Amino acid sequence: MKASEMEKIREMNDVELAEKLDDLKKDLFNLRFQHAINQLDNPMRLKAVRKEIAVVKTIIRERELKAQA
Repeated sequence: MKASEMEKIREMNDVELAEKLDDLKKDLFNLRFQHAINQLDNPMRLKAVRKEIAVVKTIIRERELKAQA
């Protein structure tokens, strides 16, 4: 993931982050389903979506910890 994409994600508010996480989870489900029935064009997309989910979850967690402090 590029630094510019990371900055865009960090600039999102909490509601937008939650929506993005929801969308990414739906995408991951659809990709897994396509992979199971051998219709997935780019299997590396699975890895990319998982990494993006991890980034969003990390940013959400950072904000939770910052709010507690």
